[in-house]
Amino acid sequence: MMGRALGEVKSTGRLATTLGGLGLVAGALLIAASSRWLPSYPPAQEAAEARPAPRLPVHDMRPGQPARRIAEDLIAPPPLDPSGIERIEPRPPLGELGLAAPPETSMPQDWHETLLYRPVAISSAIVEAMGRKVAISGTVDIDPARTCSFDDAVWPCGQRARAAFNAWLRGRALKCVLPPDGDRFAIAAPCMLGKQDVGAWLVANGWAMASPSGIYGKAEAVARDARMGIFGPPQ
Repeated sequence: MMGRALGEVKSTGRLATTLGGLGLVAGALLIAASSRWLPSYPPAQEAAEARPAPRLPVHDMRPGQPARRIAEDLIAPPPLDPSGIERIEPRPPLGELGLAAPPETSMPQDWHETLLYRPVAISSAIVEAMGRKVAISGTVDIDPARTCSFDDAVWPCGQRARAAFNAWLRGRALKCVLPPDGDRFAIAAPCMLGKQDVGAWLVANGWAMASPSGIYGKAEAVARDARMGIFGPPQ
């Protein structure tokens, strides 16, 4: 009985081995047959290299060489007659933001801010203090002997301008940029009264005129339009 059982086990093992081998062979034949009917695709990189690149217009980038023109029969520049071209004046600026600021007057290296106590105006834009005589830079002084006319009235505008300057100063100290040594002649210098520009105040109120090379031209125009100071009626 034992021998018969061993013989049946051996026969079953040989049958399983035979069936496994037949399965492998059948699978290989099936794969080979199916590969004949499936389309083959090249890799993505090879496919991209195989496609021809589109031709783009290329311009001659060498220095001094004009660009190649394209589709001149479809897109052509309009004919221009030089005799019909007229040069016109540039458009004025829309505002003052785009205008260049006037250059500031450079001072010598040895000039420095100096406090002048108890200043007295001797004319509309000249003060004396502490033995110095200072003309406010950027302004044109109004002589005390000058008279102005408004409509049919004539009035001593020079004296009025000097009085207005003294009334505004009220003996308060001026801070001016001056050289270290005093001079018997008037020195043109910028001055401040607190945080107020003295030249700007004089011109804006019409008690002095703006220097042609100064920075107060607009202030004088405003004073003229508003009839301030010497540009207005007697005061």
